[in-house]
Amino acid sequence: MTAPFVFSSPAEAVAGVGTKLGPSGWLTVTQDRVDLFAEATGDHQWIHVDPERARGGPFGGTIAHGYLTFSLVNLFMPELFVAEGMTMGVNYGADRLRFPAPVKTGSRVRATGELAKAESIGENAIQTTCRITIEIEGGDKPACVADVIGRYYF
Repeated sequence: MTAPFVFSSPAEAVAGVGTKLGPSGWLTVTQDRVDLFAEATGDHQWIHVDPERARGGPFGGTIAHGYLTFSLVNLFMPELFVAEGMTMGVNYGADRLRFPAPVKTGSRVRATGELAKAESIGENAIQTTCRITIEIEGGDKPACVADVIGRYYF
């Protein structure tokens, strides 16, 4: 795990555009986490929550929901990118979101990224876009690639 990119002002964020982020630490995607996500979202498709049936399915076992994989961005982000001294930060959205490879339950994932853009949105505020890639340990393709937009107020 690499230390996060830390900025404490909009100007420091702008100066950091192009900075590589991460990698974060590894996280094992457990069946329990997948089941809790299914319960929270109402997505109980068998490829996610029925290990017995999924063994005979296209992935040889259960897989994480794509949106569960994407939601891990919030878990990994503090390991990649920190707005020190902010008064408030909000998720603003995502410009691009793709799921190139499934995450099999029991796999380990981590995040890397790049600060792609930083724009002033007021006297003491910045909007950033980070291209986040969630990697699967030993995988050829990433599990998720997203351009994540955040707003930070100082």
